[in-house]
Amino acid sequence: MAAVTELGYVVFGVSDLAAWRAFAADLLGLEVCEEAGESGRLYLRTDYWHHRIVLEADGADDLNAAGLRVAGAEELDALRARLGEAGIAYEEGGAALAAERRVLDLIRLRDPAGNPLEIFHGPLIEPHKPFHPGRRMHGRFVTGDHCGVGHMILRHAGLDKSQAFYRLLGMRGGLEYRIPMPGGVFDILFMHCNQRDHSLAFGPPSTKSVNHLMLEVENIDDLFMTHELVKASPYPILISLGKHANDHMLSFYFASPSGFLIEVGHGGRPATHQSEYYVRDTYGHEFSEQLHAGMSLG
Repeated sequence: MAAVTELGYVVFGVSDLAAWRAFAADLLGLEVCEEAGESGRLYLRTDYWHHRIVLEADGADDLNAAGLRVAGAEELDALRARLGEAGIAYEEGGAALAAERRVLDLIRLRDPAGNPLEIFHGPLIEPHKPFHPGRRMHGRFVTGDHCGVGHMILRHAGLDKSQAFYRLLGMRGGLEYRIPMPGGVFDILFMHCNQRDHSLAFGPPSTKSVNHLMLEVENIDDLFMTHELVKASPYPILISLGKHANDHMLSFYFASPSGFLIEVGHGGRPATHQSEYYVRDTYGHEFSEQLHAGMSLG
């Protein structure tokens, strides 16, 4: 069955492109690129792809598109047919948008919560342009084996609806956390499509489409370097260093210039491809006072 293979790229609309340029290069270590004739847009690289993140100066401070890759033209055609049979509306991206995204073809649609998606094939890969980090790094970002840019938690309109929709796109997954809360439990749904434990997840409340984007570094020293740089920056750490129970990722979360969170992590284990759940993280990941108060969740 034709299926999504990775979260290939993400597109964010932002208010302050200059702040994001410095944030991306100086804190995250991303390579920041501009293209002639494309004012108000920055491309961020983590590997040989033309881009993994696009920043568009439109003031949205939210997700403009989650780019979900399929293997090729036949798989994209198969998904077109499957979406049509399921009565799910989509539109062709067209040649102009495909050229802008540096892909061969794409379609656009929204999930049940209205999150904007682009399903594409044929990204532009540039082996003649090795990744050049925006600051010194000990290693690189983890994107290989079709693990994609990382993972995101998105807004949802019911976990069952989200699970059914993304299963239609060939993703797998289920509940991985059932966290005891006063008056019941808090469930978090995780969906995967490759060896990364999850590419998309749903559960935490957010008025924005995106709750957070996770970027994984291959060297633990880069995790702690980023942590040190963020502590000295104006961007607050909102969830402390800790280890997730499901993907074993050691990580922390901090505010971006647009308000949603960035998670930087290291050491995630591959997907088990089997159902299991947890009631808490292994250790750490304490919420800050700001997060408890509902700030930076959109």
